[in-house]
Amino acid sequence: MLASRDQLLASHEEFRKLAQEHTTYEQRLDSLTQKRFLTDDEKLEEVRLKKLKLRLKDQMEGIERQYRHQIQHNQVA
Repeated sequence: MLASRDQLLASHEEFRKLAQEHTTYEQRLDSLTQKRFLTDDEKLEEVRLKKLKLRLKDQMEGIERQYRHQIQHNQVA
């Protein structure tokens, strides 16, 4: 049986979109952290990206919780 995250990536459009966005932000953050010095604008972007990533992670975890709850509810019924 696939993990709930893998199942959601395969079947849940919103979850997949959030995961792709999260990956995009992660890649941009990686490129910023590889720089030796950041401009003031880059520092602001770094903070903004971290907040956006966290928001997306929270949304994805909420979808996962709903999915697991639904699976458990369906197994009991």
